[in-house]
Amino acid sequence: MKEIRYTLLSDGSSDKALLPILTWLLRLHGVECAIQSQWADFRRLPQQPQNNSKRIELSLNLYPCDLLFIHRDAEKEPREKRVSEIQKAVEGIRQSVSVPFICVVPVRMTEAWLLFDEVAIRRASENPRGKQPLNLPSLEKLEELPDPKQYLCQLLCQASGLTGRRLKKFRAREREKIQRIAELIDDFSPLRTLPTFQVLESDIKQMLKRQRWVDDPQDVVP
Repeated sequence: MKEIRYTLLSDGSSDKALLPILTWLLRLHGVECAIQSQWADFRRLPQQPQNNSKRIELSLNLYPCDLLFIHRDAEKEPREKRVSEIQKAVEGIRQSVSVPFICVVPVRMTEAWLLFDEVAIRRASENPRGKQPLNLPSLEKLEELPDPKQYLCQLLCQASGLTGRRLKKFRAREREKIQRIAELIDDFSPLRTLPTFQVLESDIKQMLKRQRWVDDPQDVVP
């Protein structure tokens, strides 16, 4: 293939942070051609799709692709329930959908997958040389945090070193900063120890093989 074009359909706009992760995994497992990523953005539509099936159908109409990643945060539900919901939504429009899809279901929230890289967090806070101590959770605790997004926002604020009005203005741009963290991370391999990340990686590897988009998907040992 000369190009693989994929679309991410996510719960919210902050989940755009998944794009660098997905591209990294595709590269890791042997995709050498150009990769074009796009996020299904419905925010400016006069009418929002009413259910998951309509959201999937609309994303494919507005953002045509070779592969669709469908994201749902697990939050307090088992991963299997979210996957079942996605599969049911796809089945509802299967006659009009032929694009292969992969479920992306982090435990709790996407932000948990960004809490391991202190350098990226400091750079995203626009204070890369700051000395404020940051209490990053250990990798094995990432998927146990009750609110990873709030935790990450607190770390960004601490790393910024700002106070008063300047901190208030900084908080207004937290969503942008979270996306920036993902863009600044070059290596997501530490996440390969997490069960939900392992499932996503396995699904991507199998999809590449099934679609014959790579000759021999690489098997890189963590």
